[in-house]
Amino acid sequence: MSIQLITDSNCDLPKEIIQKYNIEVLPQLVYLDEVEYLDGVTLEAKKLFDDMRAGKVYKTSQLSPNMFVEVFTKYVKEGQDCMYVGFSSNLSGTYQASEIAKEEVLEDYPDAMITTIDTKCASMGFGLVVYQTALMIEEGLSKEAIINKTKENAEHMEHIFTVDNLEYLYRGGRVSRTSAFVGGLLNIKPILNVEDGKLIPIEKVRGRSKVFKRMLEIMKERGSNLKNQTIGISHGDDLEAANKLKDMIKEEFGCEAFIINNIGCSVGAHSGPGTLALYFSNQ
Repeated sequence: MSIQLITDSNCDLPKEIIQKYNIEVLPQLVYLDEVEYLDGVTLEAKKLFDDMRAGKVYKTSQLSPNMFVEVFTKYVKEGQDCMYVGFSSNLSGTYQASEIAKEEVLEDYPDAMITTIDTKCASMGFGLVVYQTALMIEEGLSKEAIINKTKENAEHMEHIFTVDNLEYLYRGGRVSRTSAFVGGLLNIKPILNVEDGKLIPIEKVRGRSKVFKRMLEIMKERGSNLKNQTIGISHGDDLEAANKLKDMIKEEFGCEAFIINNIGCSVGAHSGPGTLALYFSNQ
């Protein structure tokens, strides 16, 4: 029985990878002035970031169980195993919605094979886990091996990121109003990571150039076998910064394989334009 890989648009993977590995991506819901958009379908990241620079405020919503029921049922009827690799349950209720949907589908199709995995990862850190799972499915590994390795990959995924404007994190409740105001005045750029599926600020650096240097230092401290990894870099409509970071990583660690992409609308609505993020494994 074949395995259909399912994920959601918080993975921020390039469309070429999604198409190449036949990954079913459920679009997150994004709202502007009560108008609903589908992340990456009816709203692209470039438009979102341009609007945010102009002062518009987007909001997001988790996927509903019904959306998962529809997709799970489709593949179950085709006789396929479903494997949903999901966005951190500590950042969204989307994973919980998949669990509710799984139980509902199993009531109608008791023999259905549906696996749900909470990666506790975000953005392209989450995306790299999905990508690695797609490679294992293509390689033909057993379902048990794929599940175990996916969980292991997720556990060891590092997320190091910074934002250009603390105001967006303030709106999302990640920093205080005072921190956002003072940070803007002093050109302070926070460096954050993901711990147990939650966004955690780890330090503050003054000035963009020092942020790049510090991100590489953290990568050196935490990374392992970096040269042979596929490194993820995502950005809030700042490809120049992403390429600069890529060149610095290549020079420092000898890495050759990279996936670079815009942060999607769902994540970008909270992080804002100018965000820069780095993802790698610590094993």
